[in-house]
Amino acid sequence: MASVGLPLLPKINSRDVEIRVFTHRSFAARPTHVFEDSPEDPSPDNEQLEHVGDQVLGLIVTDLLQSEYPYLRVGPSTKMRALVVGNSTLATIAVQYKLPDRLRLQRAQSVTLKASTHSYVGGLYKDQGLRAVKVWLDLLFTPYVREAYRIVREQHGLGPVGSNNELEAAIAGQAPPTPPPESRRTFTNSATLGHLGLFNQRLQQHSKPVEWVFDDTVPDSTNATPFWVAKALVDGDCWGTGHGNNKKAAKNEAAKQGLRRMGYEEKTGLLACVCRPAQGGAIEPFLLLFGDSSITFCCGPY
Repeated sequence: MASVGLPLLPKINSRDVEIRVFTHRSFAARPTHVFEDSPEDPSPDNEQLEHVGDQVLGLIVTDLLQSEYPYLRVGPSTKMRALVVGNSTLATIAVQYKLPDRLRLQRAQSVTLKASTHSYVGGLYKDQGLRAVKVWLDLLFTPYVREAYRIVREQHGLGPVGSNNELEAAIAGQAPPTPPPESRRTFTNSATLGHLGLFNQRLQQHSKPVEWVFDDTVPDSTNATPFWVAKALVDGDCWGTGHGNNKKAAKNEAAKQGLRRMGYEEKTGLLACVCRPAQGGAIEPFLLLFGDSSITFCCGPY
């Protein structure tokens, strides 16, 4: 199975592993609060493979970053990796390979698209080992890595990558390298951020400090586990209130409200591009992807 612009999806040879890769926890209807499965009755779902795949993916992408850019410092490298293995990228890859279409799950169950990519990586690792996974993921993520390098480099206030490459090539007496046509995927001309990251970025650009206030005393209506309430205060004014099962999730929801106040509008889609000066200095609208949804911004005062 292949998708336009992507390498072929490696086949998992073991039928048992393949079935497990595409078996959601809801399909098996197993209880969630279990410490350990019985050896005689292990859980048939893909959660373990998803967990393994997450770690294997992080290892391979980190190694790829160091191979492509061996002199890159850890800070920029971390930002690049966050772009490359972010929810939006993995969700887009899953959709392009049509992995969610093969899931076995309860009809009313919602899933996270990135989990399909993680579980497939984990299944391939269990089936064929690290080398087979690395061959596939190096081909798949090299264009993403190069685009992430360009984005993070610009965020650090540095010039276009091509200018340095051409200078180095001229010194070496070589022709400057020509980037492959598929070198920009998914977040082409984009800085893919979460709601919270984008909210903080826009506030920082306009020197507006944000103060976060938390409350964990409100109980969930469905169980006894408390959840967090976060408020984003800007200049003493509440710009957004969010709820979540941890502080980060609550902040992200509050940031989403703050973005609406700043002129953002949510739309469904799997698209990502960035706001850039157009000819004549005008600013174009842009989209930013978050998993299976995106927000679009028609530039206003922020």
